[in-house]
Amino acid sequence: MCGIIGDYGGVDLDVAERMLKRLVHRGPDGEGSIEVGGNWLGHRRLSIVDVQGGKQPLKTKSGDLFFVGNGEIYNHEEIRDIFPEGRFLTKSDNEVALHLFDEWGPDAFSELHGMYAFIIAGEDGRFVAARDPVGIKPLYWAYRDGHVRFASELWAYDKDWQPYAEAFPPGHYWTPEDGLVRFASAVPHNKEDLEQFEGPSEPGAPIPGEILQKVRQKLVETVEGQMMGDVPVGVFLSGGLDSSLVAAIAACWYRKRGERLKTFAVGLEDSSDVKAARAVAEHLDTEHHEKVYTPEDALAILPEVVRVIENFDPSLVRSAVPNYVLAEFAAQYVKVVLTGEGADEIFAGYEYLTEFETEGDLHAELVRIIEGLHNLNLQRGDRVTMAHGLEARVPFLEREMIELGLSLPAGWKLAGEDQPEKRLLRQAFDGWLPEEFLWRKKAQFGDGSGAASVLKKRMEESVTEEEFERGRYEVDPPLRTREEVAYYRLFIEHFEEVRPKQIIGRFATA
Repeated sequence: MCGIIGDYGGVDLDVAERMLKRLVHRGPDGEGSIEVGGNWLGHRRLSIVDVQGGKQPLKTKSGDLFFVGNGEIYNHEEIRDIFPEGRFLTKSDNEVALHLFDEWGPDAFSELHGMYAFIIAGEDGRFVAARDPVGIKPLYWAYRDGHVRFASELWAYDKDWQPYAEAFPPGHYWTPEDGLVRFASAVPHNKEDLEQFEGPSEPGAPIPGEILQKVRQKLVETVEGQMMGDVPVGVFLSGGLDSSLVAAIAACWYRKRGERLKTFAVGLEDSSDVKAARAVAEHLDTEHHEKVYTPEDALAILPEVVRVIENFDPSLVRSAVPNYVLAEFAAQYVKVVLTGEGADEIFAGYEYLTEFETEGDLHAELVRIIEGLHNLNLQRGDRVTMAHGLEARVPFLEREMIELGLSLPAGWKLAGEDQPEKRLLRQAFDGWLPEEFLWRKKAQFGDGSGAASVLKKRMEESVTEEEFERGRYEVDPPLRTREEVAYYRLFIEHFEEVRPKQIIGRFATA
């Protein structure tokens, strides 16, 4: 897990090195860079896997094609088997992307399963940048005066480049010859993939046992596949359904190896998340760690959190504050954590989704919010963890898990009276958790940890109605609440030249 920089079309070494220096937090364990074919690649390394030659840039045996990347390729062993013995110089999972490109070109990136953003450059002028289909790992790009500059975070850009920066679209690659090309999507879009199973559309309709088994098996496979690494893997545990299921699977994986899973929880004193996480951890027999913070702590770190997450959406900020505290705390014990991100989007866990009454409308909304995760929840999750040199993995959002979840009839996800959200997922893991945890009602992370009420009240009080009316139209679309205006003020202290409409994700409601 790392930070990357790329400069295509000419190199200004002072600028490139300055940009890379701003990403030290993403990779405190090392640095590498190279000028190749008139272009430049830079890399900051967070060492997760102790591999031969893990330092980047990676290169081919011929020494004329180079790679810098951020993320993990989970099916790297299967891809290695495609190539003849002796082709690879390292055991790094990232190296497979380099050889796929060298052998078959950028369309071969569709074979990769994982979370990644990377840049490849050759002495012969070849150049490509790519980002995973879900957008789990970040990438930005900016074009100006014949240069294209790439970076893992907005923070890396000089202020005079900020107006040109945009989010690099997930599931795409860019080459100078072909421009922007889509090689994969976050969700399947053809009719056959989305209608594998037949099912009734009314809430409460029975779900066949073989479907529940399929969902359970896929999530277990996905979590176990993400335990890769030579360092301990922990779990962010809120005590809610999603993180508790991930923890249950990971705890079982460790138990088989005679070890205990490390879990981490955060909240205000006596917050519901802290209490629930403690009970789940006791049930799973994990090595559990808690961090309690105060309202004053939350308000003190708020300006830094807004800068770190590079966003001002109220819902995102409220959840990011406790997430930031939790990441800083967990980084004292582990370098990698698993989270429950994505389950609400796949299995319809959000409260507002109960308003949807038809399968078609609900499914369309699930597709929309999954495709928008890259600059909302995934952006928050990446930034708050990488700010402390911590890698976060999201098993629910592996592409095969998304495809399975969205191929199931949305009728099995419809919630209603006496019909809880995420019934499908809960029933799939019947027996894995005690009933009170398996059927615990969802609370947003900012709510369950106690941050939401503290931040909302204090931020609203800091902006008068007159200031709200005067300042809300500084952004297109306009700012929606006094709280959002307060966060936007903090945002522009660091990103005053950024064009929010081009780059900032915002939830449907503030």
